[in-house]
Amino acid sequence: MYYLGLDIGSSSIKAAIVEIATGKSIGVVQEPEQEMGMFAQKNGWAEQKPEDWWVHICNAITRLKKQYNISRTQIKGVGISYQMHGLVIVDKEGKPLRKSIIWCDSRAVETGNKAFEDIGEDTCSSQLLNSPANFTASKLKWVKDNEPELYKKIYKFMLPGDYIAYKFSNVINTTISGLSEGIFWDFKNNSVADFLLEYYGIDKSLVPDIVDTFGLQSVVNEKGESESGIAAGTPIYYRAGDQPNNALSLNVFNPGEVAATGGTSGVVYAVTDSLSVKESARVNNFAHVNYKKDEASRIGKLLCINGAGIQYRWLLNNLDVDSYEEMNNLASNIQVGSDGVCLIPFGNGAERMLNNKEIGTRIVNINLNNHHKGHICRAALEGIAFSFVYGMEILKSDGIEAKVIRAGNDNLFRSDIFANTVATLIEQEIEIYNTTGAIGAARAADLHKGDFESFGKAIIDNDHVMTFMPFKDKKPYLEAYQNWKNELEIILNNK
Repeated sequence: MYYLGLDIGSSSIKAAIVEIATGKSIGVVQEPEQEMGMFAQKNGWAEQKPEDWWVHICNAITRLKKQYNISRTQIKGVGISYQMHGLVIVDKEGKPLRKSIIWCDSRAVETGNKAFEDIGEDTCSSQLLNSPANFTASKLKWVKDNEPELYKKIYKFMLPGDYIAYKFSNVINTTISGLSEGIFWDFKNNSVADFLLEYYGIDKSLVPDIVDTFGLQSVVNEKGESESGIAAGTPIYYRAGDQPNNALSLNVFNPGEVAATGGTSGVVYAVTDSLSVKESARVNNFAHVNYKKDEASRIGKLLCINGAGIQYRWLLNNLDVDSYEEMNNLASNIQVGSDGVCLIPFGNGAERMLNNKEIGTRIVNINLNNHHKGHICRAALEGIAFSFVYGMEILKSDGIEAKVIRAGNDNLFRSDIFANTVATLIEQEIEIYNTTGAIGAARAADLHKGDFESFGKAIIDNDHVMTFMPFKDKKPYLEAYQNWKNELEIILNNK
């Protein structure tokens, strides 16, 4: 018997099957094979059709069942992970009224900034744990202001994962974790953020019913079965945004546990039991998957580094090299500190952790007689690693004391130079696991039983790849990091 896990990204849909008894991953597929497109009517906009997500999910399920010879009745539960902060609005028939305004759409930035100023930083920090910023609530306000006739037709708003659960079941609901990522949750009063809805003029009736993150959220109905190929009556047991779900996939649930990802962008996601917020301008704070309304305050502090793997990929495309492996080999022949060459990797738009400054990528201290592409490759890996360490320092100032760090076996953490640099500077082991968001969502379907110990054991038994240990000789790494920070401060002081 199996659980199905879905991970709804903005570039593709991934679907995974795991064995219930062992938690072992049986298979993962991706749809479509090429990246999904985005609609961008104006600069800074990004939209997708929710109906397209559903089509790709149904195709992925068909492929999984056929490829691994699994029948619809063998799938005993569904878990859903999804791209965070998106807005889906539907009418009374459940039909989307417009394309989804997705996470990377920036049209509501000014709306959120004005709300932050008008409502007040203290109120937002103590009750929302964030600025309203460019999150889902601000996007809904944008629709109200700019598409008023369409807004009048809204029956409910949803996050992307809520919509997919609805397509399976014809039931509209959401979770506290989901509402918090949209900045609809008041942590001080443990309720929907009425004061923000009132400020934005949003009717509370648009908020979906709330269900637990783990538990019987809804069941597949006959229409859901006919379209998806999942048997009617199959429970939907779990739903969460992609970053909380990535942390869950790495068995990160408790204070002091940290999840890191090193893909196109980098993310450090730390769990705390404190509602104290000191870095609301640079760190996002959401209800983690195991947050409970009247019990455990499990908050996920999310710090994003836009300029991460995209920097290394740019070098691959623009240096005279054939592969990441070649770049890593070139870098391994250069000493720690890259002989003074320093790369500032922030070339992927504004960096929230740098107070939304857009400083670009800088490569400095190159000696044209002595340095070559090996120095640039090493400086890039170190520079990206230093940005992770810099982010960890911000989280530390916000009250995070890391006890364990777990990371996915993705692009950057496959590099010994990158992982060893981070581990040595933060003086912390980094455990590497070979897992994905879809696999994590599938396993999370079993957590309706409440057995977190068995869940963690399945991850350790099936996914642990290796552990990077900090080097005892930290001095050259500290010197290189200080050199990097000095260069960064020069740039920031001139911005």
